Amino acid sequence: MNQVIAIFRKEFLQLRRDPRLIVFIIMMPVVFLILFGLVLKLEPANLRMAFVDQEHSFFSNEVRTNIWSEGYFQLYEVNSKKDLIEEIRTGRAKAGLFIPNTFTSELTENQQPHLTMFVDGTMPSLATSMESNATVITSNDTQQLMYFTNPDAENVVIPEEPFILDFEVLFNPEKYEPWFFLPGVVGVLIMQIALILTSIAIVREKETNTLEQLLVSPISKLGFVLGKTLPYLTIAFIDFYFILGLGWWVFDLPWPVSHLLLLLLVTVFVFGLIALGLAISTVSQTQQQAVFLAIFFLLPSILLSGFIFPLEAMPFYIRPLSYLLPFTYFVEAIRGILLKGNSFSELFVNFAALSGFAVAFTLVSIVRFRKTID
Repeated sequence: MNQVIAIFRKEFLQLRRDPRLIVFIIMMPVVFLILFGLVLKLEPANLRMAFVDQEHSFFSNEVRTNIWSEGYFQLYEVNSKKDLIEEIRTGRAKAGLFIPNTFTSELTENQQPHLTMFVDGTMPSLATSMESNATVITSNDTQQLMYFTNPDAENVVIPEEPFILDFEVLFNPEKYEPWFFLPGVVGVLIMQIALILTSIAIVREKETNTLEQLLVSPISKLGFVLGKTLPYLTIAFIDFYFILGLGWWVFDLPWPVSHLLLLLLVTVFVFGLIALGLAISTVSQTQQQAVFLAIFFLLPSILLSGFIFPLEAMPFYIRPLSYLLPFTYFVEAIRGILLKGNSFSELFVNFAALSGFAVAFTLVSIVRFRKTID
């Protein structure tokens, strides 16, 4: 028993000599408790909805006013149904409402005109939420306003359901959950490989006292870094296409319109992660510290990127943090490529952001690596 107590004390003494690790152990639970308790909400608000009103009549205006007053959707007008669908495809809107130019005439003739609501189905839970909140369009308050008065005849009241609201789910008509999760799962697995394995690469050499031997060998510093990172880069690419291939085969994941665009996305994303992993490796003294730092970056990326929870459900003061994470841009881009068929020009902001992260992380890793070996 005394031996057990001695080892027990020894472990705590080792932890006390590693203050960085103690900070990680204390800070991580606090940060993630705040993220789960205050930040993450499943019910979004203020979703952008594009609309086309071909009439601009009293009745169509009442429909739009009731949607606006509910506060769930933020409406803005576009010119045509084609523009409306394009707004949803490019991610500028999550939903769209089309009011035809025959709405009032069919309404007054008791023909039950049809309104069409288009919903982005790439996130099935969000699509279901939008459909539920769209019932304000057909609520009793709205329907009671759908009548007209003829001065030469008795008032004619429109039937109990004066018009019909049709839903059309775009890009994932069946609201198939794996199509939503799998593109992001691929990114998570790539982050695990490229970030965690790379982050312990140089630290492992420090702990085994082989870093100095490698640095005094004929290999250049650039060759050393490339030799350390290329294996993980290769593994990341192999894993990416292996997992994505399984998704195509098992879950019938949509085939990308451009494989070259998909390859470019993965290349930029992985290079940025490997550069960040190297930077983490240079500031860590032990492999434990490196792993904790990698996880400290990995988990917020999963929680705040829109991978699981919609960005629209996050408080406005937290949402900017999402755009400081590379994974946010990767998730949006890979879903756009696989589910929506987006082009490079439509995803330019995502590619530019990922490239910026890759350059910044590379510069940090170079500076830190030089300080480490000096």
